[in-house]
Amino acid sequence: MNDKKAVILLSGGLDSATVVAMAKAEGYSCYSMSFDYGQRHRAELQAAERVARQLGVVEHKMIGLNLNGIGGSALTDSSIAVPESPTEGIPATYVPARNTVFLALALGWAEVLEARDIFIGVNAVDYSGYPDCRPEFVEAFERMANLATRAGVEGQGFSIRAPLQQMSKGEIIQAGMRLGVDYALTVSCYQADDEGRACGKCDSCRLRAAGFAAAGVPDVTRYC
Repeated sequence: MNDKKAVILLSGGLDSATVVAMAKAEGYSCYSMSFDYGQRHRAELQAAERVARQLGVVEHKMIGLNLNGIGGSALTDSSIAVPESPTEGIPATYVPARNTVFLALALGWAEVLEARDIFIGVNAVDYSGYPDCRPEFVEAFERMANLATRAGVEGQGFSIRAPLQQMSKGEIIQAGMRLGVDYALTVSCYQADDEGRACGKCDSCRLRAAGFAAAGVPDVTRYC
């Protein structure tokens, strides 16, 4: 087996599926990690499993968390409505500390696997204004990772890879199409139903639809 290993955060959405394909194209043995964190759009978990199979990851790990225990987000608290029109500032769908928690667990698994690269599909161009999608956050987490781990202090440092950081949604889709990603397997909607059908109204749906239009390819999303 290839000893060039990567841990990849795989939500089941369009962006993270593309990142898995990119890492695979770079020659990595891919280990994907998803989280059942109390999100209302649980259909993304089945989507993540489908994507992992389609792209041939070595192992797909599902971790259970309870971020709905602290609430504070429309994605984890059913009493907070998912916005269906553009809003200013950080939206209600921001989940407090989500990417920090996810990357910390990915870091732990990477150290166990002796993997040195961790991939995350955050984007600073077509995104919803989340503070933990910014380049500054990714850079800061990488510094922390190399201070907080045995591998880091022993000189086997980690790299936090965010290959989509400066790409538009259309560019991401075009890249994924070239790499053979089947976007029909993915779920991006913040309030997808149990069958994975999208609402077509939330911020994630709007960005996804605009991305397919910009890429000049048919939108394969299943809508309610």
